[in-house]
Amino acid sequence: QVQLVESGGGLVQPGGSLRLSCAASGFIFGNYGMSWYRQGTGKERELVAHISSTGGSTTYGKSVKGRFTISRDNVKHTLGLRMNDLKPEDTAVYFCAKSTRWFGYQDYDAWGQGTQVTVSL
Repeated sequence: QVQLVESGGGLVQPGGSLRLSCAASGFIFGNYGMSWYRQGTGKERELVAHISSTGGSTTYGKSVKGRFTISRDNVKHTLGLRMNDLKPEDTAVYFCAKSTRWFGYQDYDAWGQGTQVTVSL
């Protein structure tokens, strides 16, 4: 069965950085696009970033563009998210998700359990 396991979340001060990882198994990782989503308490789920199967194309949400970088390693079957210049509004549970296609952030068929990121003093 498809499994996605996020790690790397924690407490960080405003302006700090964190790197999240998602370990994937149960499918041919290199054939599918992958995304990071986040959901803050009482807020709607929003797309953070998407990366195509080969890593050749990326898409970022407006609120994180220029600060976050999505990456993938198709040998290690991992998805990464480097987060710089973190702001309190970045506080949320971050999820990785598997697209149903090589590229696309409309349809997903697997989600991880999420990792908490808290940006605060």
